[in-house]
Amino acid sequence: MDVNSSSAGSGQLAVTDRTRHRRLRENGSTARADLDAVLAAGFICHLGVVLDGVPMVVPTVYGATARTLYLHGSVASRSLAADPEATVCVTVTHVDALVLARSVFEHSVNYRCAMIYGTPRTVTDAEEKLEGLRVLTEQAAPGQWDYARRPNRKELAATTLLALPLDEASVKISAGPPEDGDGPDAELGLWAGELPVRLTWAPPVPDPQLAPGITAPPHITALLGRTD
Repeated sequence: MDVNSSSAGSGQLAVTDRTRHRRLRENGSTARADLDAVLAAGFICHLGVVLDGVPMVVPTVYGATARTLYLHGSVASRSLAADPEATVCVTVTHVDALVLARSVFEHSVNYRCAMIYGTPRTVTDAEEKLEGLRVLTEQAAPGQWDYARRPNRKELAATTLLALPLDEASVKISAGPPEDGDGPDAELGLWAGELPVRLTWAPPVPDPQLAPGITAPPHITALLGRTD
């Protein structure tokens, strides 16, 4: 891993051969704060591994700390068990808007995304596994870890948790209107602009087998209408 140490200072992501921005460099960011913001805004990622010589991309849930990305890795662990030194790539993407231009060529998407490279380890320590699962649970539904029953020893043994260091990552952010407003196509008289996308939490739907009188707890109802 060839690291550019000049950009690996405080608050900056190290630049490596894999994370160096080669295309659309103006959208790239080496700010660690931008990586943290992308990870904090979601809880679903895609984990890319190689299984029996064939690439496989697995959607899974994650939880992030300052140094580690915890992943639910039951499927991916089949590959990692055979090759524990294998490098994986994890991606997190948020779509913010469709950018509709006057010409199809100039259409694009506004987005925030991160790619994390590294060699994950399977978490075997019971205390760390419990903490990793807490981080993962709280990333998706803050407050749920203290509300629901926590995993017992049998459930912990049946759960695979991966820990991936946040040492090698690439971030790109695209924002703004179409880029053909000052070109010849501006004379076409066509509408152009952004069509924003928002993920909004809808009202909770109770389990049909829920006993009468049990209502959604405050930490769940607080999500109603919130956008991420």
